[in-house]
Amino acid sequence: MKYLALILAFCASTLSAQEVPQSAAQMQLSFVPLVKQATPAVVSIYAKIITQERRTPLQSDPFFERFFREQAAPRPRVQNSLGSGVILSADGIVVSNYHVVGMATEITVVLSDRREFSAHVLLGDAEADLAILKIDAPEDLPFLPLRDSDSVEVGELALAIGNPFGVGQTVSSGIVSGLARSGVSGDTGRGYFIQTDAPINPGNSGGALIDMAGRLIGVNTSILTRSGGSNGIGFAIPADLIAAFVAQAEEGQTEFARPWAGVSGQLLDSDMAATLGLDRSGGIILSGLHQASPFRQAGLEVGDVIVEVGGEQVNTPSEMIYRMGVAGVEKQVEIRYLRGSQEHSTRVRLMPAPDLPSRDMRIMKEPHPFAGLTLVRINPAVLAELSLRLEIEGVAVSETGAGAARAGLRVGDVIQAINGVEMAHPDEVVDALSQGQRHLEMVVLRGTRRITMRFRG
Repeated sequence: MKYLALILAFCASTLSAQEVPQSAAQMQLSFVPLVKQATPAVVSIYAKIITQERRTPLQSDPFFERFFREQAAPRPRVQNSLGSGVILSADGIVVSNYHVVGMATEITVVLSDRREFSAHVLLGDAEADLAILKIDAPEDLPFLPLRDSDSVEVGELALAIGNPFGVGQTVSSGIVSGLARSGVSGDTGRGYFIQTDAPINPGNSGGALIDMAGRLIGVNTSILTRSGGSNGIGFAIPADLIAAFVAQAEEGQTEFARPWAGVSGQLLDSDMAATLGLDRSGGIILSGLHQASPFRQAGLEVGDVIVEVGGEQVNTPSEMIYRMGVAGVEKQVEIRYLRGSQEHSTRVRLMPAPDLPSRDMRIMKEPHPFAGLTLVRINPAVLAELSLRLEIEGVAVSETGAGAARAGLRVGDVIQAINGVEMAHPDEVVDALSQGQRHLEMVVLRGTRRITMRFRG
């Protein structure tokens, strides 16, 4: 009888393990129902990018080009990109990473049931690494609902779904390890992410990070790793920013309209707070405001400490940029800030960086050695596009062309003077470069460095 009881107990436990969980507690023991619900809305994306073979710089040189005339024209090369995406609506709106599909000439979306559809990009943004696509499908498709990512808490269970290394759709589990992670995307120091320890590997980019209700809380975008594989530190773009991208795509926008702050600042830590005589740390202390900044127009000043944007606490410039992006252009948000020991609030109207005064773009023409060099007058829009400091004025390089690039100029360089004469307008730079002088001295501001370049004609 003793052995019979043990056998019956084992059979009962085995049968119960195969049953579909009926409660939240049972859900912790099995992800099967959740996976069946969510995976049809996660797709694999295959993108083709056509590029030209790189030409040797000598082919553009007036002296050496005759030696290359007999060579065949450069042939296009096809690069393949693999990633994942998430269907967000029954009519085929899909979100993925920009680095997966942003420059693609042909996009194929493969569903979990192996159906294939072509797709095209509606809106993309390299800075946020997000792209919104539209699947060319005549039927309703499975999709995942978006969750308010501000309601996500550290410690929640999460599933990452994608196509790592091209092996096929894969599900990995973990928890939300951290929130409000910033400065982890490339070298830009920008971004705002949900951190997870659910394994994320190459090919997972653009895939889903979902909660236990099957709602999308983020799109997997990057990892911190030394080996190239997952070390348990992965980052996802929050669903609230994805919703802002979808809204603009549905309005017909092809580029993401990002609100411009026109301010510079840093985290107010405890040491700085003590130095300034403040009784609290946290927030962003403003060190500069552009004349056209909407924050200046709303009454803020250098030394003020921004503590909340739209009712949400902010501690870094990346957090503030994220909150503004989620709110969207043409919207008003409440700003709470400290001036001394007094707390104030005001409303700021969010707008794109104004493209005024006119950037007056000029392009150097052939046969000048710097042909293709594109110059613009610096205004707020140029400051934002080239990530220049707010106080910079003058003439910036927006495109180098082959000759100027070989000479050492870079996009974002600010040309301050040529042969000792200060430059304030693109026309002045074009005139100075067109005089045919044998010796040329150019003073360039690159980031915080002042560089003197000398050329001999």
